[in-house]
Amino acid sequence: MRKLEAYKLYDAEYKFACLVWDNEPMKSTELVKLSQAKLGWKKSTTYTVLRKLCERGILRNENATVTAIVKKADAQKYESQTVVEKTFNGSLPQFLTAFLGGKKLTEQEAEELKRIIEEATR
Repeated sequence: MRKLEAYKLYDAEYKFACLVWDNEPMKSTELVKLSQAKLGWKKSTTYTVLRKLCERGILRNENATVTAIVKKADAQKYESQTVVEKTFNGSLPQFLTAFLGGKKLTEQEAEELKRIIEEATR
């Protein structure tokens, strides 16, 4: 099992990783074009970030084909757990109260949350 910190992505890295997650497997040349179009990055920036994320074990670039080692759901899980721990002292109810902030849930959203809670308590 990897350390949770291995899933830490800064904002720009997360946006870049999303390009890979949404399009993998993809050629690195295609990733350069996509990074230019979506992020406004130059070729050198793309390859620098790609190299760093490969070194950290988040992405893989073999034979000019880029794939993810860390899945999007794992990175999202890490980020959400970090927010709850750091900002709400680990209290999920406090997080949900702040997150909803008086917002009304649809019946479908409420049912989905109930289902998720029931599954988590089994």
